[in-house]
Amino acid sequence: PMECKHVIVPTDFSETADRALEYARALFRSDSCSFHLLNTYTPAISHSRFMATSLHGSVMEENVQTASEQGLQELVDSLLTKNANPLHTFKTISSFNILTEEICNISEVNEIRLVVTGTTGKSGLKEVFLGSNTVRILNSAQECPVLTIPPEANFTPPKQIAFITDYKRNFSAAVLQPLLDIASTYGSKIRVMHIKEEQELNKHQQSNKSILEEYLSKLTYTIHEMPYYGSKAKVIQHFLEDMEVDMVSLVHYKHGFLEELLREPVIKKVIFHAQVPMLVLPE
Repeated sequence: PMECKHVIVPTDFSETADRALEYARALFRSDSCSFHLLNTYTPAISHSRFMATSLHGSVMEENVQTASEQGLQELVDSLLTKNANPLHTFKTISSFNILTEEICNISEVNEIRLVVTGTTGKSGLKEVFLGSNTVRILNSAQECPVLTIPPEANFTPPKQIAFITDYKRNFSAAVLQPLLDIASTYGSKIRVMHIKEEQELNKHQQSNKSILEEYLSKLTYTIHEMPYYGSKAKVIQHFLEDMEVDMVSLVHYKHGFLEELLREPVIKKVIFHAQVPMLVLPE
């Protein structure tokens, strides 16, 4: 039998979080999978951990904890009744902790394949590219690939996956594995997209490009050189629309492309991720 995949799905019980979970269940519907449903809570009063001695403080904390535990239990009950999948099991983690720390804790204990999260939290601001929690997860889950699911995304088998790269860094099989897994499961076509900021690739970039092609050789892929005009977000937006891409993937490096995107002023109001899940691979 196939080994069990461990997947973390943080939830704040919002519709966005439910959508992300639905997407993850659909994506891995043929895999034996253990979903770690994680709800972290902090007390309503930010100082209450220092006030826990007072009666009021400790009561507050218990209420928040109870709500968290009950919320998770109800979520699991509903998952086990509506179109339950015998391949899937659910673990609940209710934790008085910072979300990113708890994700790292779980990752150390289990071999986590993926963190699947909604792109926005309860505030749900449409023009925000990624919610602050999501950005924190991307920055702190250094070992873990993260799949971000936008609020409008319904699962469709990813026929076209865009892989965005500048060829400036080495690729390794381990880093690319989640992308290769999904593509081989669904027979996806990988569209490698490079935004040309220079006339020619240098030797280092050419070497990295060959290595990437080697890893992709068993899959269907095409390479696209895109002219650079003004905003990278715009270039990507047009590419995704033209290619009818179902999922975007990139490697998250320090001072890399994603950091640059996150700094573009509210992505110049370009919400290119609006319908497209994004698979962020750790370096």
